[in-house]
Amino acid sequence: MSVSTTFPRHGDKKNSEFFENYLQRLLEERDRSGLTDRIHEIDAIMITVDPGHSIRYIGELSLMTPYEYLVTLESESHWTHILRVDMNSPDFLVREVKDNRTRGIFRSLNEVYPIGARKPNSRYMGEILRVTDLHGVVDCQQEREFRFFSQDQIRKLELPGNLAIMKPSPYTHNIVGYMERPLDQIRVYALGLSSIRPDVQEVYLAAKELQKILRIDGLILPIDHLATRVYSQNREVAILEWLSQSSYYYWGSYDIRDQNSSTNVTKSVHYAAEIRSPAKVFTANNTPYFVNHLERLPSPTETFVRNYGPRLHHIALAVRDGETDGRENIEHVVAQIAAQGRDFLLDVIGSREQGLKQIFSSASEHSSLIVEYVQRFGDFQGFFTKENVALLTHAAGVEEELLEMQALTRVNRGGTV
Repeated sequence: MSVSTTFPRHGDKKNSEFFENYLQRLLEERDRSGLTDRIHEIDAIMITVDPGHSIRYIGELSLMTPYEYLVTLESESHWTHILRVDMNSPDFLVREVKDNRTRGIFRSLNEVYPIGARKPNSRYMGEILRVTDLHGVVDCQQEREFRFFSQDQIRKLELPGNLAIMKPSPYTHNIVGYMERPLDQIRVYALGLSSIRPDVQEVYLAAKELQKILRIDGLILPIDHLATRVYSQNREVAILEWLSQSSYYYWGSYDIRDQNSSTNVTKSVHYAAEIRSPAKVFTANNTPYFVNHLERLPSPTETFVRNYGPRLHHIALAVRDGETDGRENIEHVVAQIAAQGRDFLLDVIGSREQGLKQIFSSASEHSSLIVEYVQRFGDFQGFFTKENVALLTHAAGVEEELLEMQALTRVNRGGTV
């Protein structure tokens, strides 16, 4: 039986008595029930984009990540493109809504937020976890009062029929899907008609050829962590909910006082390497927005959530340790991609002495997601230094303030968001 409560704790953030009590009880009960041993790695992540954006987004991902275009699944209202590195790392499922008039629960999660509403179908949806004994896992989770879409609802949502999918979290707005798959079998998604689209293939191959020309192929590794932003009051419950849905444990939390926020990390019980099953990070303000006029503290995280809704903020990719042409690989990768016109929010920060270097890209016009690159040196095991995460949070907040101003300007001129 796996034991989820023996991992060392990191960080300096003080949690509530409620959190510490239920953290211990939930993990112990999860282990006893067998859920920890039946729920395994993140097998895939799901992203939806607006009509006409998926091909360009796949071109972007093909250049900025190691992912390869595999196949397209066509259903009545969606194209679902599958991107893969190998069977040891999660797939990307990039869904494109065919008709902008299509409405549904995921679109409604965007439309009440001023910037989120500008791209009504563009959002990170959630993760698919590999499980053994799918029916047993679902029965156990339903006993814990988690709610799932019915098979008929999954069919109408045009999601793979071989998944069990929880309804969106009230705290993160993400969904969690379970897929039963023996470790020695490939991932298959039961959805629509399968084909390799020539237009997608052309964009993908051009990006991979450019990676070779730029000599960045082989330097960018699969997903390292997924970072979600939530409201300040939902920090602890969002973490506990994810731990109840997965086989992850609580790695720890850091208080980033400069940005009035905290960064909270969870990791897989089963896999020490993040590339095998990415860490899940939750960021939240330390104080709610309505006290800012009293405290005058920075509030980039709470502002992001108020503008976009609770959602994934960035996908972090590892960069292979080493040097290219006398500079660290992350510096080489960023310089080469920036030369193709992709913006980054700041210079590469960190150092070998600190243990890692990091950088944020600008948000994608297709998915609204930021790409982070992180290069660790030697045996460094963490995700950031407190100085680095403060600089990254500030830089992302500056970009989001500009987007908010643009949205408000459109409204004042009689436009819509």
